[in-house]
Amino acid sequence: MVDVRMPVTAEPVGDVTAVLGEGPYWRPEDEVLLWVDVARGLLHMTRVQLGETITIELDPVSAAFPAVGGGIVTAGGHRLTLRATRPGEGWAGRTIAEAPASDGVRFNDAAVDPAGRVWVGSMDIKEKEPLGTLYRLGTGGTLTPVVKGATVSNGIGWSPDGTRMYYNDSPLRRIDMFDYDQATGEAFGGRVFADLSRADGFPDGLTVDADGYVWVAMFAGGALRRFTPAGHQDAVLPLPVSQPTSCAFGGPGMADLFVTTAYRDLTEAQRAAEPLAGRLLRLRPGPVGLPSSATQAVIPS
Repeated sequence: MVDVRMPVTAEPVGDVTAVLGEGPYWRPEDEVLLWVDVARGLLHMTRVQLGETITIELDPVSAAFPAVGGGIVTAGGHRLTLRATRPGEGWAGRTIAEAPASDGVRFNDAAVDPAGRVWVGSMDIKEKEPLGTLYRLGTGGTLTPVVKGATVSNGIGWSPDGTRMYYNDSPLRRIDMFDYDQATGEAFGGRVFADLSRADGFPDGLTVDADGYVWVAMFAGGALRRFTPAGHQDAVLPLPVSQPTSCAFGGPGMADLFVTTAYRDLTEAQRAAEPLAGRLLRLRPGPVGLPSSATQAVIPS
């Protein structure tokens, strides 16, 4: 087990500022971090060593990750879309799955399990009612509901051995854990992994490091929190922004921890006090991530 080095410095990567940055996802073959600005419907592809970003307008979009065979899968609105599978074909892509359309509900966070299955959660746009669902993508573009009655689906991740799945519905202010069967994609036995009701902010996106420790971004809490596999908090990393949204390991040796952030609903005075709000941040905390955190999505036939 690798301890967190304290203090940890957060440095900005590139010069893009997002209203609501989300969904960092490391693509190792070209050292690019995929992330999105949900509020503006933008996909950012940041070459982190150079600090250069290519931006594609895909409104709506809330998550993005690479697919086996090429291309990028995006979640947006109530669709999963495979985009840009061949050079020159553009970014319009093709729909691979679609959830039932419902006013006031949209997809939010999404992830890929160690076997390449796509998971995507939806949310109440007003963040008040339990109208969302956590889905698993199956054959024929079928989206199977796994968790119903979520308000804001967020933070999907797996333990290093693939036997646990982590998930949070942000307003509940806790991280839940499920037993997980990699062979079938079944998640069962849901229970509370970490109670965050007394912590500042709300649990948003999460990731799992190589030692099985869970890292979660605390939106409106200005910090990352790390939990042991037993669910005990063992580190709090203060950040120079109040609205971190998600985190993912990447970079050489999977030793960089990338954090997406937001400035949504901040006043002018608050933004002046948080000049890095909305920026992509990089930390080097000591622990490293898993290559499986860069798993490519398998598109079922």
